[in-house]
Amino acid sequence: MNAVVVAVCLMLLLAVLRVHVVLALFIGALAGGLLSGMGLEGTMVAFQEGLGAGAKIALSYALLGAFAMAVAHSGLPNLLAQWMLGHLRSSDGTGARKRAFTRWAMLAGICAMAVMSQNLIPVHIAFIPLLIPPLLVVMNNLRLDRRAVACALTFGLVTTYMFLPIGFGKIFLTDILLGNIAKAGMDVSGINVMSAMAIPAAGMVVGLLLAVFVTYRKPREYRDVAVDTGAAGGANTGGDAGAAGAAGAAPAVSRYRIVISLVAILVCFGIQLVLNAVDSDADALLVGALVGLCVFIFSRAIKLHEADDVFTGGMKMMALIGFIMISAQGFANVMSESGQIEPLVNATAAMFGSNKAMASLAMLLVGLLVTMGIGSSFSTLPIIAAIYVPLCVTLGFSPLATVSIIGTAGALGDAGSPASDSTLGPMAGLNADGQHDHIRDSVIPTFIHFNIPLLIAGWIASLVL
Repeated sequence: MNAVVVAVCLMLLLAVLRVHVVLALFIGALAGGLLSGMGLEGTMVAFQEGLGAGAKIALSYALLGAFAMAVAHSGLPNLLAQWMLGHLRSSDGTGARKRAFTRWAMLAGICAMAVMSQNLIPVHIAFIPLLIPPLLVVMNNLRLDRRAVACALTFGLVTTYMFLPIGFGKIFLTDILLGNIAKAGMDVSGINVMSAMAIPAAGMVVGLLLAVFVTYRKPREYRDVAVDTGAAGGANTGGDAGAAGAAGAAPAVSRYRIVISLVAILVCFGIQLVLNAVDSDADALLVGALVGLCVFIFSRAIKLHEADDVFTGGMKMMALIGFIMISAQGFANVMSESGQIEPLVNATAAMFGSNKAMASLAMLLVGLLVTMGIGSSFSTLPIIAAIYVPLCVTLGFSPLATVSIIGTAGALGDAGSPASDSTLGPMAGLNADGQHDHIRDSVIPTFIHFNIPLLIAGWIASLVL
């Protein structure tokens, strides 16, 4: 059996059995490397080289976590939670209507924040451990199923970068997707990437609607547990709440700090637009986050004696997730060095010959498998693009369909992977009181509601574009 298939399946099985994600990734990588003939030394060297490649990810997450903590220092998350609790305290006949409104408004607001975290407020998943824990008591009062919240968060995180070419989306769609397709020899100069990814994105919308209005619509009971609003949920595969976040009292709301937070957000977003417009090689997100932090310090919204605690707390908040992502890079490098991905793709495509419908489905399924193991769409695309472009040309797919197939194949598996930040992020906030299981409440729900509709929508797009 193909070593990549064995490694991914083993990693997923261990994660479902509640083995820590980092250990599951390491064991899966070791099994895949040994089965491919790399030997123990070759496997360990490849894994360690992958860890080094993940250093930039760790730095990015640390700075984004610090920026998110600085924004939260104004007290906005707690202010929002207090407003919602006050809105719920109603003894008149309109109480039920208020509760229903609050429920849907909360889900819409959380989803909107996840969308903005990819571009307007580029903190990625760093906002989740700050915004969600103060709202858990509100969710308990509403008896809101946290699996619906996990799906809303994952939808905003994934759909935004795979459809809108701004912020993280520019990196995924322009730099990685179109860049690697062009590198593989296909002319993509006239391709509208949003047109190519519109149908797959519509599949994600269908999945969100099913999750919120059908599957997880019924009330679900949770215990009221004291939550440290500065702490993130643990990144185990479903145990007690962890201490990945920074502990501390809820920040006091300050009008001046709120204004400075808005200014810092606008500055951070403006720097992204400028650097992207001039096609700079600098990491726009990192530069934007760094300048945003400087705005907080120089405006004295965060005093010098507070800066160390605030920034260190933000970095600690993201440290465990960053470490898991680094481990995923080690796993990805072993899979790449094993030389087993190309034979897997070629063997799968050969099974269907010139049948475009079955060949496109096979390519999407292989993309799902690879991304589920690697945990990152951004890391999957460079691996599969060089292999898929010649296959798509041979099978007669149009350039627009080729972009759609490869983009969808890369995005498949991001939702639903135990090692993906799109599932780790929601867990970090929703498990702050130890009542949200990583695998059963984040991974499995997002896999079902997003990967299946995305697979179907991507397959349709490959045939009609």
